Amino acid sequence: MSNPLSDRINNLATSQTLAMAALARELKAQGKDIISLSLGEPDFNTPDFIKEAAKKAIDENYSTYSPVEGYAELKEAICRKFKRDNDLDYKPSQIVVSTGAKQSLYNIAQVMLNDGDEVILPAPYWVSYFEIVKLSGGVPVEVPTSVETDFKITPEQLEAAITPKTKMMWFSSPCNPSGSVYNREELTALAKVLEKHPHVYVVADEIYEHINFSGTFCSIASIPGMLERTITVNGVAKAFAMTGWRIGYIGAPEFIAKACTKIQGQVTSGANSIAQRATITAVDADPSVLKHMVDAFHSRRDLVVGLLKEIPGVKINVPEGAFYVFPDVSSFFGKTLKGTLIKDANDFSMYLLAEACVATVTGDAFGNPNCIRFSYATSEELLKEALKRIKEAVSLTEVLA
Repeated sequence: MSNPLSDRINNLATSQTLAMAALARELKAQGKDIISLSLGEPDFNTPDFIKEAAKKAIDENYSTYSPVEGYAELKEAICRKFKRDNDLDYKPSQIVVSTGAKQSLYNIAQVMLNDGDEVILPAPYWVSYFEIVKLSGGVPVEVPTSVETDFKITPEQLEAAITPKTKMMWFSSPCNPSGSVYNREELTALAKVLEKHPHVYVVADEIYEHINFSGTFCSIASIPGMLERTITVNGVAKAFAMTGWRIGYIGAPEFIAKACTKIQGQVTSGANSIAQRATITAVDADPSVLKHMVDAFHSRRDLVVGLLKEIPGVKINVPEGAFYVFPDVSSFFGKTLKGTLIKDANDFSMYLLAEACVATVTGDAFGNPNCIRFSYATSEELLKEALKRIKEAVSLTEVLA
């Protein structure tokens, strides 16, 4: 019997982060002492003042369908946030609220891409960019970076990647998975290249904006000439520990915002009403309320980077944001670790799961086959134990003849 499923779904890759998280849960259920560092989810609770806003919304009976593009009060609050934090002047008509930033990205791809349109993806990139672009008929164009360049694309690389078929460039800053943060000077240099190619739009994923240890943050849309061609994507999942609330949003040129509203109206309609009301309180809050979480992530970053530097063969940059490290483990390829031949990052990741009982994600999923990603959004005690296990697992290395 032939496969009745569509080519679309048959050609779609499974999210490697979710797949590894599921495998880790399965092994835990079997009684194995797994430390899972695969998912990007803060280990903090949603702040109480946001939960109180949600309770109030329930009491005030916000239980009916919300407007497709989001409540007017929330869109106004998002405009205030963009002005306060990013020096961006958006109007409510340029804001669309969705069921998570992932839906925001999918909406953008669906309304902007025709079959064969090219999308530049500086690699490493977030795991879902590639598949969302492909699912929307686009052609992902990977531009490789490395640990030596802090995983950042250069203006020369961007120029070389642009063709008449290029429609967009997608990138995140702070970056998932590398934690790299583009500064204003670097973004200005990229904008100068884009200035010569007015047919290219930019998707700037800023979901980790507030988890930033660099001291400054710059939105590429704030660079002169870029607001009109940038779709800024953000949300409350990461910084406010609201992953399960599922609220993301965009600021975009009005014609793109209207198109995203149009497609969302046919797919999911408005996002969760209670979560939206709580998000008004979140985005209106001074970012200083997040300081305790950011400080904890900063401390964990320093701990993890320090411990990784003690492991021979591991190369690591010092991430300036988010809560991931993306070490280069290519020195282990072609070697045997305690009887297991390591051919690539996928082998290395699976070896750590089997030998050290630590769940990570292969860099292949993020467009960089030399690295693995793991999240440090967990306790320092667990991080120390995980790094101890990893160090022991790779301590005996025998080079194959």
